[in-house]
Amino acid sequence: MVESNRRSSRSRDRQDGAATRMSLLEAGGAVFAELGFDRATAKEIALRAGTNAAAVNYHFGGIEALYEDVLAEGHRRLMSYEVLAHAVAADIAAEEKLRRLIGLLVKVVRANSENSWPAKVIVRELIAPTPHIDKLRREEIEPKKALLFGVIAEIIGVTPDHPLVAQAALSTMAPCFMLLVAEKRVSEIIPALGKEVTTDEELADRLVRFTLGGISRLSS
Repeated sequence: MVESNRRSSRSRDRQDGAATRMSLLEAGGAVFAELGFDRATAKEIALRAGTNAAAVNYHFGGIEALYEDVLAEGHRRLMSYEVLAHAVAADIAAEEKLRRLIGLLVKVVRANSENSWPAKVIVRELIAPTPHIDKLRREEIEPKKALLFGVIAEIIGVTPDHPLVAQAALSTMAPCFMLLVAEKRVSEIIPALGKEVTTDEELADRLVRFTLGGISRLSS
């Protein structure tokens, strides 16, 4: 009976610890998105999470590690590796795989995510880079980049490490980065790109055709 109580107590402690960690991650995401890494404090994050500042060190090892986890989680929520991998796993032409990837990216960057911390924290990191991007790069960016490079390499007919692949990938991703950072402003300056005028599918189709045209010129 005593041992059973101990096991139950340990199980509750683990559940409570996991819940506190998730609360800190959510609160950290909101604070970093609002204030940026430089102005965020463990005290403010803990306050919003309903715990004490020492919990940041206990669960993450410090505010820097928490920020790294927030970046990785934010990127994962915007676009998971599993979703991208599924899009390119089908036995279809490489051009259609690229169409699927760009279609997914366009939907993500044009989604109504102005109030969500994942989009805001990633945009902040793009605009004002910090030294704390290693985990994001290792766990999220590199695997997803490999998928895109693989598709482009298949279209061009070269290996993924060929310089042409990186050049084509930059041109492919640049419009999506621009929309992620400033979709609202872009739509104000160029109304024809607004969601009310151009649907996600139409924009994705035009980006795909433009990208494929550029790739064909690069590889000719």
